[in-house]
Amino acid sequence: MIRYLKTFIAAAQLGSFSTAGARLGLTQSAVSMQIRRLEDELNCELFTRVGKSVTVSDHGKQLLRTAEEIIRLFESMKGQTEVTATRGKIDIGAISTVQLNLLPAALADFRTCFPLVEVNVVPGTSVQLMSQIDSNDLSLAVMIRPNLKMTKSLKWTTMLRETYVAIAPLSAREKTVKDLLAAHPFLRYSRRSYGGQLVDRYLKRTRLHVNDTMELDEPMVIMEMVRKGLGVAIIPYDLAAGASSKKLRILPLGNAGFFREIGVLQHVTPAANIAADELLNCLTRAAKAKEVVCTENLKSDIAKGAR
Repeated sequence: MIRYLKTFIAAAQLGSFSTAGARLGLTQSAVSMQIRRLEDELNCELFTRVGKSVTVSDHGKQLLRTAEEIIRLFESMKGQTEVTATRGKIDIGAISTVQLNLLPAALADFRTCFPLVEVNVVPGTSVQLMSQIDSNDLSLAVMIRPNLKMTKSLKWTTMLRETYVAIAPLSAREKTVKDLLAAHPFLRYSRRSYGGQLVDRYLKRTRLHVNDTMELDEPMVIMEMVRKGLGVAIIPYDLAAGASSKKLRILPLGNAGFFREIGVLQHVTPAANIAADELLNCLTRAAKAKEVVCTENLKSDIAKGAR
């Protein structure tokens, strides 16, 4: 019956049995036969026939929208069956901050569509993850955009931009970043990472003096050190959101401020991967939601830090 409904829709849209047949790969007589059987089933005339020409009858016009909706629902059911039947495994690399504040929402969304796909999350720095993409060990990697020219075999999709800020313990009283960095030990985001290289370039560009005391790989660890009063640091704001509850002060970097670009790196493949494409969509939606919240929180935390 679905086949007959598709024939009915084509004939109604094109106004011709022969043209509909050409589109569907049927002869005119086959189209006529299917329409006749459908009319018998529905007990009404779908077309008015005058000689060799046909026009949609009043009954046909009424039923056309219903037929189109039935076909739409049927195609949707087919898609759901294909998704449910999709199995396999996706190896996704992710830096630590992404694992904490972006990946959970994206994977929860993804799981509703692809419950049978196994997702293996591989932790690592952006440098490490890019190496694993190069060696085809990962399906995709959510990381900081590398300061490198992309080859044609690689595809980069930007998810969000994370603004960097200076963080300090609540006891710090300095009002400017320059005074803050001059007065306290500096906990440096490791220069071996892309994120740390951004901080290093900022310090050189602005010629700000810092009192280096530690260099650490993980921004989350840096934040804990600052909270304990061991120094000050420059990290992505997203980690320090809700600063007052984390016993931190937030100072903006001003006009010389910068951000890091978080996105997905993957190989360009000739064949589409439905599951990987959907995971990319889920990451994009989660990133948009996160960016909206972070923008509002940043305004609030900066205002509190200025008091």
